Amino acid sequence: MGMKTKIALGAVVGLVVIGAVSANTGDDGTGSAGKGTSASADRQPGGAKDAGADAGQGTEKAEETEKAVKKLSQAEQFKAFVEENGTAQEKEAVSHVTKVQGADEQNDILDTADIYTDFTGGLMGEGSGPAKLIASAFADWKQSENGLVTVYDADGELLGNGQF
Repeated sequence: MGMKTKIALGAVVGLVVIGAVSANTGDDGTGSAGKGTSASADRQPGGAKDAGADAGQGTEKAEETEKAVKKLSQAEQFKAFVEENGTAQEKEAVSHVTKVQGADEQNDILDTADIYTDFTGGLMGEGSGPAKLIASAFADWKQSENGLVTVYDADGELLGNGQF
């Protein structure tokens, strides 16, 4: 095989690879016009949402509920969940929660959440027992592949932790 033949064969193989890659990366078979149209119609005021008045009422109520939940702080959301689903002991323990951080964004790789309470005394204080209940209730509220929740007292000292 001559040098010119090798170069020509290499060029042909290169063009075939580039063509195959570009053909597979663009469209997923559903059509790009349909995808862009539906997404942009949802973003536009008065777009496709006005088409079905009966169907739109259900989604509007769901959006209002979602917005109301987002307005609540993480601690208020956690307390509301425990109030609805928790045991009497968990409800008592969670009533001491003052702040929750890190519960809103999870990636299932290394999720951490911090819960602050009004207990005092650190590990040897009154809050070490309820801290396990708080961590357990948090695990019922949020699930993660690899999550760690840490409970602190009013002075920022560690009370306990648990997986969620």
